[in-house]
Amino acid sequence: MTKTPLRVLPSPEAIGLDVAEGLLASIGSARVAGRHFLLGCPTGRTPKPVFAAMARRLSETKQDLSHVVLVLMDEYLVEGTRGAGLEYAPADRPWSCHYFARVEIAERLNAGLPRGRQLEERSIWFPDPRDPEAYDARIADAGGIDYFMLASGASDGHVAFNQPGSTRDSRTRIITLSESTRRDNMVTFPLFGTLDAVPHHGVSVGIATIADAHAAVMIVMGASKRETLSRMQRAERYEPDWPATIIHECSAGEIVSDPEAAASGI
Repeated sequence: MTKTPLRVLPSPEAIGLDVAEGLLASIGSARVAGRHFLLGCPTGRTPKPVFAAMARRLSETKQDLSHVVLVLMDEYLVEGTRGAGLEYAPADRPWSCHYFARVEIAERLNAGLPRGRQLEERSIWFPDPRDPEAYDARIADAGGIDYFMLASGASDGHVAFNQPGSTRDSRTRIITLSESTRRDNMVTFPLFGTLDAVPHHGVSVGIATIADAHAAVMIVMGASKRETLSRMQRAERYEPDWPATIIHECSAGEIVSDPEAAASGI
């Protein structure tokens, strides 16, 4: 057994509710203390049950989110026009991280809140491909990420866009995406249609960026995540060939799984 605790909950919905309740409590404590709360988060299938549960609870409690900062992990990059280099994927594409942050996170959480308590648009951060290193400085200047919600690639253990081989000290940077990562992302976003439509580059927080968070949870759900859960459970520290093992380097880290992902018997 690894030093990072594993909890197996009955369903994705149960995971969503459990993580949401703890997260909202921490957000509330930060509000009472008069400080911002930086939430590091992925896009895609994994965080959806959490944000759905948060939205339901917020519609009842009207809890203030105006001090919350969303620190997005990554974004796809595409070739700019007229040789401008790599730039963000269009924000109106449903598979883009900007779209997800706006529609699946901000709009969902804000729907039941009065305007003065809503998550603010200016408080949704992305790493800038023109100056990736500045992202880590911005996070540090704000006091660091309070809580990082993490997800792992099914086939190669990538976390954010950190590919196998990413070093422990890596920071926010532009990354060339492997075919295995791009195939995983095509499953996450079927709207891509074909592998050729999945961008070849992304800007992403680094392994050290994730490890610096004050607390973190790695969420694994579904039969396709059995291998990544098994790899994390066999590891005791960060292993570069399976980046999701960074959870073992995170302060107050935990792994939360559903029975489908945990069915390997580990």
